[in-house]
Amino acid sequence: MTDPGAGPASAAEAGGGPGPGLARLWAGWRTAYIERLGDDPAEVRPDGDGRSLFERIFASDLPDDETHVLWRGETCFAVLNAYPYGSGHLLVLPQRAVADLGGLTEAEATELWAGVRAGVAAIEAAYRPDGVNVGINLGAGAGAGVPDHLHVHCLPRWSGDTNFMTAVAEARVLPEPLEVSSRKLRAAWPAPA
Repeated sequence: MTDPGAGPASAAEAGGGPGPGLARLWAGWRTAYIERLGDDPAEVRPDGDGRSLFERIFASDLPDDETHVLWRGETCFAVLNAYPYGSGHLLVLPQRAVADLGGLTEAEATELWAGVRAGVAAIEAAYRPDGVNVGINLGAGAGAGVPDHLHVHCLPRWSGDTNFMTAVAEARVLPEPLEVSSRKLRAAWPAPA
C-alpha cells in the first residue's frame, strides 16, 4: 500500500518526466533553506552589507585554509562547498556577484571555465573518482542556494555512492572533514599554464 502523503510514485504520475524507472536525487536537507528564501536575493545576504556570501568569503581577511578558498585567479576563484554532497565538492565562481551566464564579462567566462577544468583535474588527482558532476543552478527555481552569485559545482562521484542515509536520515556521510578536503585539493590544483 502506498502512503497517500508520500506524493507521486513516479515522475509520470506527477505529470512530467519519462515515467517509471526515473531515478530521483533527493536533497531533503536543503528544503528548509530553500523554503526560507524569498524573491529577494538580498535575503541570502545576512549581514546586509550588499555583498553576496561569496563576495564576503573572497574579500575576507581570514587565511584561505580557514575559508577553504582553493584557488584565486584574476576574476574568479574556487572554494569548497560548506554544505557538500560529498568529500571534494568544490565551487568555481566569479569574484563579483553575477546572477547568470549572460552577466559575465568575456574575461570572467574564460577564467571561470579554465577554473572548472583545473578544479576537475584537482578532484581527479586528489580523489580518483569514477566520474565528476559539473553543473550550475541558475536561479532559485533551479535550486540555487545563492541565486544572485552563480557558481559551478564540481563534485567527485563513485559508482554506488548514494545510499539510504540521505533519503531516510536526511544526513550525508562525509569520510573526511572540510579541512582535509581543502588540503588535498589545494595540493592537487594544477599550476597555471
